[in-house]
This record gives sequence, C-alpha cells and structure tokens, in this order.
Amino acid sequence: MILHFCPRSDWDAALASGVYRHPSLESEGFIHFSDPGTVHLPATALFAGRTDLVLLEVDPSTVDVPLRWEPGTGEAPGGPWFPHLYGELPVPLVVGVHDFPPNPDGTFTLPPALARRP
Repeated sequence: MILHFCPRSDWDAALASGVYRHPSLESEGFIHFSDPGTVHLPATALFAGRTDLVLLEVDPSTVDVPLRWEPGTGEAPGGPWFPHLYGELPVPLVVGVHDFPPNPDGTFTLPPALARRP
C-alpha cells in the first residue's frame, strides 16, 4: 500500500468531484505518496501538530497513471525514496481513509489500524 495525507476538507472535495488532485500535481507534476514506514517523515516535517489530516490508502497495483519511486526532496544521499503519482487519483482507488491525528508532541506515527497489518 501507498499512503497520502491531506486535510479532511480536501478529501471531502475529492468525494464530491470523484477525483483527488493535490496542488503539487500542477506545481511538480505529481502527487506525493509515502509507504507505511516513511509517512511520518513528511507529515511531521510539513504539518507537525495539525489535527485535520486524514491518511488515504491506495493499492498501487490499481493505479493506471505512472507511479515512480524517487528520492525525497532535500534528502541526504541514501535517504528514503517515495512513490510519486503522475496523475489524478480517482476516488474509487482509495481503499481506506484513516484519521491521522498528531501525537501529543506534534509528531505523527502510523495509525494503529495500519501498523497492525503484515
């Protein structure tokens, strides 16, 4: 599974339109995703303490636009790579939507429902 976090209001808008488009699709040409082991890194770096986020879960085998694993921006050599989706995300491809609250110190960790999966 690949994961993308966004404000709940953005997801609600996607539900209404049938497709999710992040502003990075226009500015960078892709939507940023993470895997379960790295999603906490950009979430904490970009949105520490934010309480309105949800985590979208997508099966990458169902995506019909290019999905590329690429180095994260600003990462040190050998740092984690992240999946980038080069197109819109149709709402039906999202197989799970999880609340993504911060920890008391403002950092993020994988929600328990996802952490228990093999």
